[in-house]
Amino acid sequence: MNKTVEEAREFAIAVRQLLPERDVETVICAPFTALQALAESLGEYPIAIGAQNMHWEESGAYTGEISPEMLTSIGVRYVIIGHSERREYFAETDERVNKKAKAAFAHGLTPIVCVGENLAQYEAGETKEWIRGQVRAAIEGLTAEQAGTLVIAYEPIWAIGTGKSSSPEEAGEIISFIRSVIAEAFDEQTANQVRIQYGGSVKPENIASYMEQPDIDGALVGGASLTADSFIQLIQGALGGKVE
Repeated sequence: MNKTVEEAREFAIAVRQLLPERDVETVICAPFTALQALAESLGEYPIAIGAQNMHWEESGAYTGEISPEMLTSIGVRYVIIGHSERREYFAETDERVNKKAKAAFAHGLTPIVCVGENLAQYEAGETKEWIRGQVRAAIEGLTAEQAGTLVIAYEPIWAIGTGKSSSPEEAGEIISFIRSVIAEAFDEQTANQVRIQYGGSVKPENIASYMEQPDIDGALVGGASLTADSFIQLIQGALGGKVE
């Protein structure tokens, strides 16, 4: 929950002036109020726009909610589903995550499904069991073709906004495990197509170490992405370039 419309527009202008020549798939997931301004400011640049949430119904008596069609009508291409903060503060259940994932695909949106364990589960050694359940629930009823275009973000809840982070090796192990869960549900080809990201106190200084892990395809970044300079440094770090 950051940036007014004008602040978002200024951010977009600053980012597009600093974009490196080398391309990396980049998505800005912003509050609903800023999405159209970002889409207009970045329309010709290789940065996609994503929403932070949506409802699964197309329309109706759901005051305060945003439908998939409302998002696609302004050029949104991605939507975050089941972020840990949505799960913790706004009663986002596995069932709702699954409904939203299906609705996203039905309307041409790519869902970024977040999964992750809390500190108690991590310390009790329950991480894999918990995440298996979240992943299986999220993909229930999806086709292999849909699953293959899915983005999954592993975000250990204990590492979000705390300054703590899972080591690259730990993150790589869990993300490899997530890929194996997809393979069990579908097949190896589908599992290899799924893009799986790490999120949890990712910064320009450490993003390259996560990208070195063979099964980590990208990063879901929060606070470190809020300034244009840091945003560009994250892209440079993901590409293995110099972070200045």
